[in-house]
Amino acid sequence: MSEKQAMNERQAMSEPQASTPRYGLIAGNGQFPLLVLEAARSRGIEMIVAAIREEAGPEVESYARCVHWLGLGELSRLIQIFKQEGVSRAVMAGQVKHNQIFSSIRPDWKLFQLLLSLPQKNTDALIGGVAKVLQEEGIVLEDSTLFLQPLLAEEGVLTQRAPKPEEAENLDYGRKVARDLARWDIGQTVVVADRACVAVEAMEGTDAVIRRAAQLVNGRPLCVVKVSKPDQDMRFDVPVVGLPTIAVMKECGATALSVDAGRTLLFDRQQMLAEANDAGGITIVCVAPSEPREPAPSKVEG
Repeated sequence: MSEKQAMNERQAMSEPQASTPRYGLIAGNGQFPLLVLEAARSRGIEMIVAAIREEAGPEVESYARCVHWLGLGELSRLIQIFKQEGVSRAVMAGQVKHNQIFSSIRPDWKLFQLLLSLPQKNTDALIGGVAKVLQEEGIVLEDSTLFLQPLLAEEGVLTQRAPKPEEAENLDYGRKVARDLARWDIGQTVVVADRACVAVEAMEGTDAVIRRAAQLVNGRPLCVVKVSKPDQDMRFDVPVVGLPTIAVMKECGATALSVDAGRTLLFDRQQMLAEANDAGGITIVCVAPSEPREPAPSKVEG
């Protein structure tokens, strides 16, 4: 190595390097946060986890080196943790049950101030408000699908069989009802039988609304429609379908499922489709949302 090359190398080593943003994960329940951690690690990114005590499972500690546990209402502590760990970008993954948000939450002063400022107290308004507070503190909340783009449903029929004519009619009707309800942030799932809406999701979740519908129809076959919200904010509350959904559909005699393409995450896809095909032929169809959403030009750095 020449003297000039050695000098250039020493200079390069002494110059400050462009810093890679540090990612944080706000972890709720289910496998969603675990999949995010696995996908991030495959890209060489170790995430700082803020695990919600009321929701996240202990297994999250097997997927991450740095896990901080905090209560659902501890917004100030969340900000403090991320700042101490140098987190500038965060992802929210995993369900936080809506009834938990409105019944179990014990807000700290910062969250209490946020709640007072909200004109509406629905889930979108609350979590959107949290995202705004984080941004004001220098922490950008990214799309929750940032590391999981391959798991987003594509348009078309995913299973071995397409919907029968009567199922297609039920699904078409259900989509109209579900999209109207989603506009008001009431729920994202409806269950239909014989072109009649049997049950509508509120705060109880998809599995519970399917079971409730089964109790009302006396064994008639059910069709399930799960939609995204208009202009779905992909940072939170993204629709998810996986093995538990198919298991509940089999249990309750549901034969058809419709989800939105590009806005619904499919977990354990191959096994889920195998279970659907084996369950007397549950059909799963993905349709384009009524208001197509351009994917955000977000880039994973790391």
